[in-house]
Amino acid sequence: MAASKSKPIVSSSISFETLEETLDIKSKGEHLHIGIPKETAFQENRIALIPEAVNVLVSNGHEVVVETKAGEGSKYTDRDFSEAGAQVVSDKEAVFKASHIIKSAPLVQDDLPFLKPGQTILSPIHMPLVKKDLLQQMIDKRINALAFENLKDDSGTFPIVRSMSEIAGSAVMLIAGQYLSSRDHGKGILLGGISGIPPTKVIIIGAGVVGENATRTALALGASVKVFDNNVYRLKRLQNNLGIRVWTSVIEPKILAKQLKTCEVAVGALGNESGRCPIVVTEEMVSSMRKGSIILDVNIDRGGCFETSELTTHENPVFEKFGVIHYCVPNIASGFARTASQAISNVLMPLLREAGDEGGIEKMVWHNFNLRNSVYLYKGYLTNFYISQRLGLKYTDLNLLIASRR
Repeated sequence: MAASKSKPIVSSSISFETLEETLDIKSKGEHLHIGIPKETAFQENRIALIPEAVNVLVSNGHEVVVETKAGEGSKYTDRDFSEAGAQVVSDKEAVFKASHIIKSAPLVQDDLPFLKPGQTILSPIHMPLVKKDLLQQMIDKRINALAFENLKDDSGTFPIVRSMSEIAGSAVMLIAGQYLSSRDHGKGILLGGISGIPPTKVIIIGAGVVGENATRTALALGASVKVFDNNVYRLKRLQNNLGIRVWTSVIEPKILAKQLKTCEVAVGALGNESGRCPIVVTEEMVSSMRKGSIILDVNIDRGGCFETSELTTHENPVFEKFGVIHYCVPNIASGFARTASQAISNVLMPLLREAGDEGGIEKMVWHNFNLRNSVYLYKGYLTNFYISQRLGLKYTDLNLLIASRR
């Protein structure tokens, strides 16, 4: 006969208690070592942290190393940074010894030999231009990398992108006024208008942040403005934000072609969709425009929305086609480098202060969900799905990666 199985005995003297919940405790703060190299990228004049921001960071116990002449394009001298408390060095390698590298332009091939394993890089990325071999070398060095253009704030917007768009929108009208003047062999027309003379006619294609700021500036100068966009919500938002009634229309080719024939200024400022910008103004439409009128294609960095657009530079910004002046300079904000640098610095300085309190950006990512949106490399893992699909590299979900390491 088989022995009976013993049953567990539960005594009334046994008591059960719940375990204490393990809370997530934030890391203690740390002093950041921040390096700001001089930019060598084409047409980049901005600097990511201005002397006033450096002074705040240094006053909070952080160390900032700046390469000599890094602020030259924004008219900040080495003395400005030195008096703010930064260490100014002539050796780029000394700058890249810092744990956190802050750049106003994307990493380039020449920067790679200086990168140290485990560094954190905060810079733009310009996703359509990312190269696989450069990214692979960053992966091999287990770099943490965050992209400016994907940094979010508490309202869910992209503060640096918005600031650069505001600058570009306001700047294009000032640039248009310059090339309408006789000094630059233009038609000799004042952008706007005076008493007794009809106002200058401006066509703006796109009702996003660039289009809205271009509209504001043109209206302030006294121009007659007509805005096109295929997104009716953006057109409504434009009207509400301006607080006045502006002529608006969806992008219908016949209506657009008719308006372009009689305008002096046409601005391409379509929304921030990924990939190539759609061409909405054909070569035939441009050929029918008035001689001496101006096209400013702000979308040129994504191919342009005018079929006749060709990439130009700050040194040679314009060309003529069909007698129409084309201004197709990418990174317009870099032409107003001091203002742009201040705008970028206003976002990054508070972020770096908070990162110091959290124990570094790498640890801050755990608590700050808005910051996660900008991370495309974390400890050498590629965490941006768009880049992984385009370049054929392995993608790792950042949320799962962070959770697995806690």
